[in-house]
Amino acid sequence: MSDDNKVNTGHNIEDKELIKNARKPVGDLGHKILDRMNRSHENMAQWGVSHFEISEDSKILDIGCGGGRNIQRFASQISQNGRVVGIDYSEVSVEKSIKLNQEYIDRGIVNVLEGSVSDMPFYDETFDIVTGFETIYFWPDFINDLKEVNRVLKKGGLVFFCNEAVYREGKMEKYEDLIELLDMKIYSEDVLKESLEKTGFKDFEAYIDEDNDWICVKAYKI
Repeated sequence: MSDDNKVNTGHNIEDKELIKNARKPVGDLGHKILDRMNRSHENMAQWGVSHFEISEDSKILDIGCGGGRNIQRFASQISQNGRVVGIDYSEVSVEKSIKLNQEYIDRGIVNVLEGSVSDMPFYDETFDIVTGFETIYFWPDFINDLKEVNRVLKKGGLVFFCNEAVYREGKMEKYEDLIELLDMKIYSEDVLKESLEKTGFKDFEAYIDEDNDWICVKAYKI
């Protein structure tokens, strides 16, 4: 591209330094992109969560919780018997999620931690549901990280991922700049299915919004 400060995200031409923070938000630009993500991902997230249900006493883990909007969404649907935990490896994301969800934290139904998906500080079989919105692109070792997700899920528990980009053969040129800038991996439905089945999940289902290029998938721990 002619302008070295800009990047084509596949949807828009954006400021490169701002978009770099999509991977791991830091500093003022990190705060800025998290505020924007809370807004810009909302339609996708609402579409995604329409594909599963939570109960009042669900124990939910949101990995890569970002600005904390999905924590807030789940916390508003549970009782004092439920729990929502957010984890993110960005200090700024943890700070932002805590600020947005302080009311629920004070009630004792939300907790937000700094940490990595690759080695999570939770006991085996802790959660009923594990979610990840716009995050698996950045997981360092997808198969091993899925095994870690499996470990913290209860038997029969749900794993759910929602992404704004899905891999399609011959149609990835628009994402090339973004993939290079963020060192990210965009997965196809087939790879997601194969990876989840390899790591102890069954009953895989995928939903694709063709107009927006969104994908969400769910599967259950065997």
